[in-house]
Amino acid sequence: MMVAFIDEHREVAGVESICSELPIAPSTYYTHKAAQADPTKLSPRRRRDASLQAEIRRIWDENFMVYGARKVWHQLAREGHRVARCTVERLMRQMNLQGAIRGKIKRTTVPSDRDLRPLCQATCNTDPLATLKTDPLAGQGKVWQRTAWM
Repeated sequence: MMVAFIDEHREVAGVESICSELPIAPSTYYTHKAAQADPTKLSPRRRRDASLQAEIRRIWDENFMVYGARKVWHQLAREGHRVARCTVERLMRQMNLQGAIRGKIKRTTVPSDRDLRPLCQATCNTDPLATLKTDPLAGQGKVWQRTAWM
């Protein structure tokens, strides 16, 4: 995102002056642009991720888009690809792929606008001493004795 912004404004202000205002070093920008121009300059992880993403997409499409990360990982292993399951999970998240979800969808209760009720006016006193004024023993809780409630 920052690289695209720098590309748009580099003619006006120059890369270094833009980078001094943004949280990106000029060397990072130039490394990113070099990798875009020549894919062999990408890191080994990024290169492997690109090839794995194609395989994950293929397996997910072939299986009617219902396979989750675990089943895609098992299918990759059957085909001879040695990859960690967490890597498959990470790549599927990046590609916005998700398996079928079984069971009911959890729904939360949404209050209706029609059922707006006043706050607890009848049962709740706003004055905490009001109960004690009407019932002087209300503040004293019952205590359990050995034989019964007192």
